[in-house]
Amino acid sequence: MQPNTIRMQSRSISAIVSLVVLLLSQGVIAAETNAPAPPWPAPDSAALARWQAMRFGMFIHWGPVSLTGKEIGWSRGAATPIEVYDNLYRQFNPTNFNADDWAIVAKAAGMKYVVLTTKHHDGFCLWDTRQTDFNIMNSPFHRDVVKELAAACKKQGLAFGAYYSTCDWHHPAFPLGSPGGKSKKPNPDLKAYDAYLRSQVRELITNYGPLLYLWFDVPQVYGAEFGSPMVKMVRALQPDILINNRAYNAPNPEKAVGDFETPEQRVGEYQDDRPWETCMTICRQWAWKPDDEMKSLEQCLQTLVACAGGDGNLLFNVGPTPDGIIETRQVERLKQMGAWLAKNGESIYDTRGGPWKPTGAVASTRKGNTVYLHLLRADDGRVELPDLGRKVKTAMLLNDGAVKFEQAGGKLRLTIDPAQLDPIDTIIRFELEGSAMDVPAIECVEK
Repeated sequence: MQPNTIRMQSRSISAIVSLVVLLLSQGVIAAETNAPAPPWPAPDSAALARWQAMRFGMFIHWGPVSLTGKEIGWSRGAATPIEVYDNLYRQFNPTNFNADDWAIVAKAAGMKYVVLTTKHHDGFCLWDTRQTDFNIMNSPFHRDVVKELAAACKKQGLAFGAYYSTCDWHHPAFPLGSPGGKSKKPNPDLKAYDAYLRSQVRELITNYGPLLYLWFDVPQVYGAEFGSPMVKMVRALQPDILINNRAYNAPNPEKAVGDFETPEQRVGEYQDDRPWETCMTICRQWAWKPDDEMKSLEQCLQTLVACAGGDGNLLFNVGPTPDGIIETRQVERLKQMGAWLAKNGESIYDTRGGPWKPTGAVASTRKGNTVYLHLLRADDGRVELPDLGRKVKTAMLLNDGAVKFEQAGGKLRLTIDPAQLDPIDTIIRFELEGSAMDVPAIECVEK
């Protein structure tokens, strides 16, 4: 081989290597590596326990999209043309918005924390960010919604958390775009987008914290090579902050990412070895929709009970209107939930799920020597369950009333006066001889 030929081939190889490095950095192609992903940094155990004890929070999806009545993020480039969607903020002036009102509603519902969509997949920011002009301060409203809501929550004794979409279909550097994150941007630069994301997350923590948690969403091509260092940065900024399992796309789905799991629009399965939180809408759509179908009080309460019984939290979503209020009918439903919790909250707050695993008919929670059995269906007042393997000292209805019980043959049999049954949830309070916390979870067969 001649020297000139060797030099030419060397230049060609160098050019190819440079091109591959560029494509990798922009997220156009993915690196194949067998290198193990960095381990997820353990959360502050006390912070995790405090959050689990809260059990019930308010999710809020809101922004200029409310002007259309369509779904936030997902309607961009689908139900609403991109150019129209991206200019909605120029008309967004929710003059009836009052952060104190929102926080008061959450408090009246018996909720313990509030989580706001500070930036959804559409890229619009509800705070005074220095990273982009595509934010609330450049709308006619010109007020920092995140700042006002964080302050209102503090006033009401509510914890405040920030939803932040990991993907951004508006930002030119994020490789994917609308509709639905399926299109490809002409000049992606994932490294530049990572710098943008980090700067915004830093703003949220330092300017509006301390935060209960960061609720990331839909990471798509944002993988561990960027996400893992970002999470370490978050932990350094606020050591006791919690982070969900959508911060980045995990290279190995078998390895747990995040401090807690996030089943969506469904109640999670019983799981007491890894925290979880169901996120669910009070109506059908996340963002406000005119005349959207709303859940009944029975559906709302039984969802909350099923989450607590499965050892999970419920993050219940409302979508405020274009003028900045939570619909009156939704407020009334939330207040009904709050009234129920005022009487029965000891069976939800500060409890762990079990020992009986939830079914459509029963759920249970526990703390100390006490077990709370939630009967969601018991038409004749007769209930048979697998025995706890521990002596039951007393059994009473939570709000007074006798309950006959018998432990025999591996069964716990209950008899309740049918007149004392509640149509939504009859709660029985058992006192055990010894702790209820170390009773292994028990499967129930639904009849």
